[in-house]
Amino acid sequence: MSGLRSWIAQAPPGARVPSNRALMARYGASPVTVQKAMRTLGALGLVESRPGVGTFVRAVRTARALDYGWQTAALGAPRARIPTLSTALHSSSPELIGLHSGYPDRTLLPERLVRTALARAARGTSAMTRSDAEGLPELRAWFATELAEATPVGVTPPTARDVAIVPGSQSGLSSIFRALVGSGRPVLMESPTYWGAILAAAQAGVRTVPVPSGPDGPDPADLARAFEETGARLLYAQPNYANPTGAQWSRERAGQVLDAVRAHGAFLVEDDWAHDFGIDTTARPLAAHDDAGHVVYLRSLTKSVSPSVRVAAVIARGPARDRILADRGAESMYVSDLLQAAALDVVTQRGWHTHLRTLGPQLRTRRDLLIDSLAEHVPDAQLDHVPRGGLHLWARLPDGTDLDRLTRDCAADGVLIGPGSEWFPAEPAGTYIRLNYTGPAPERFPEGARVIGRALAGRP
Repeated sequence: MSGLRSWIAQAPPGARVPSNRALMARYGASPVTVQKAMRTLGALGLVESRPGVGTFVRAVRTARALDYGWQTAALGAPRARIPTLSTALHSSSPELIGLHSGYPDRTLLPERLVRTALARAARGTSAMTRSDAEGLPELRAWFATELAEATPVGVTPPTARDVAIVPGSQSGLSSIFRALVGSGRPVLMESPTYWGAILAAAQAGVRTVPVPSGPDGPDPADLARAFEETGARLLYAQPNYANPTGAQWSRERAGQVLDAVRAHGAFLVEDDWAHDFGIDTTARPLAAHDDAGHVVYLRSLTKSVSPSVRVAAVIARGPARDRILADRGAESMYVSDLLQAAALDVVTQRGWHTHLRTLGPQLRTRRDLLIDSLAEHVPDAQLDHVPRGGLHLWARLPDGTDLDRLTRDCAADGVLIGPGSEWFPAEPAGTYIRLNYTGPAPERFPEGARVIGRALAGRP
């Protein structure tokens, strides 16, 4: 392949490429290898095939400056400033120490179960069928049953009819904000909070109102005051292992927040993205204690099953569910039946429960290693609390730290970190970084912390 590319680079435009037979003889390659190489070169735009004539070196077209100025007038000003792509979504490479990601390493995923489930689904009818708009009935029933198992006596558990399958929680959030809030209207958010929720709110054109939230969650008095002052009718929150802080609400605080939501005739969107990532505790869904339709529950499998299996559920009751489903129909019509069948296969296997039992200890080991590494090499980094689950540490740095420069210096030295400013819906309340303790190569955590410490101290 490299030899052929070198030949093409030196050949004049329009030169005829030797026949496949000649290439096989020249490079000692098989027919399959030569055909694959030609397809690759064609996809790269280096050669072009003329049926019945042969294959020729493609002429290089001279690039010219393009003017898209007309689009300024056609598009007009955006309704809202859309945040830039989060650092958490930036790609990495094996030689870098990636502490920035929002996803666990593949070694923490049930890879064998996923591969088997996808193969089984591909052989079944789901590979060639369209799913119902609400989602696969059996998968909807599984989500409903999981939440019902946490529902106490005296509260009516959800049913499969209350469930709508969505292609990942991010898509679900967008629909919820559009359907239940609407452009120009306010939505309350914990601060700091998930950057994707901030992005979804901006895209939906809703007005974000931050409510300060600490290790125990938002203060009920602050929350009640925000409801009264803004007239908001929806709060977005993460009661279990919040991204980025790792906070988990106490049972008392959860009850107080739910009381405030009910008192103001509002919705609580409970994002239970880290349901499967408990370490010292288990997730306690707030939705299990509400049957009046105040809590809209968002449960994702994307991070715990596989990033490629983008499947999540929205559990909502009453007209709210119908509005969300109507928005989903306009947005994407339905979720791939193939992915739904694979997700259902994974979570209904006995191996899934075995995987979850072993996951917690692995997360604890990684979390504690990164905490110890920070304590040794970044003594100026302060942890407000040790997360009892989730994927991240939320560390405060000394006031006055130039976060942009720190992020650049760490990246230049091979360490990727998440600047905390991305997780605040308004001005940051301090200088923070978010570090993922579930990324690849945990044995390199001490090295990564050492780089952060050097960069923070301004040392080369």
